[in-house]
Amino acid sequence: MTGVLAVAGGTASGKSTLAEALSLHHPETIQLVHLDDFYVPAHDPLQGVWTVSANGCPVLDWNHPGSIDQAAVAAAIDGAVRSGVRLVVVEGLFALGLPAVASRSTWRVYVDAPDDVRLARKILRKIEVQRQDPRLSLLNYLETGRDRHSAHVAPSRALADLVIDGTACEYDMLAAVMRLIGPFLAGQQQLRAPRAPRGPRVPRLLGAGSAVSDSV
Repeated sequence: MTGVLAVAGGTASGKSTLAEALSLHHPETIQLVHLDDFYVPAHDPLQGVWTVSANGCPVLDWNHPGSIDQAAVAAAIDGAVRSGVRLVVVEGLFALGLPAVASRSTWRVYVDAPDDVRLARKILRKIEVQRQDPRLSLLNYLETGRDRHSAHVAPSRALADLVIDGTACEYDMLAAVMRLIGPFLAGQQQLRAPRAPRGPRVPRLLGAGSAVSDSV
């Protein structure tokens, strides 16, 4: 049977790095689904949630779950499960709270990183990849990005089976998540049925220097 691992976290928290590292280490058994590939068309103002950028232009709100095509996400996950792959890893901002993902998830992981670290990483990425003026990134963060994270991403931390430190090295993040899914990938654990999203739980930190904080 196929398991589904949902990996969420704020922008530039390290969730994509973790998901891709898992896939690289287990290429024969893991298939990735990136929620970034399932936004509604950015040119159609009748779909999704729209906002106004700091430069005054109306844009699709990439930080709002209402801009994700949930039907397409559900179809992608179901298709991956039917393919017979051992584990489907779904990563994205809203992977823990989006009903199309949450209702299919076997395990849920939240990658956490301080806001200043995430913002610095995002600005560097925008400069290096898109040559974007950092002033625009900062203004968009202050005007909408910060509030969207607080409303739609940060609360899902309390839904996680495992909270991982996104400032840890890739090896430590991998080791942390393998404690959760390793027995299943090795065929030593039976798959449990996907469960309905539960109420929030208070995470317990395992101590300084650890990449993991387990929910209790």
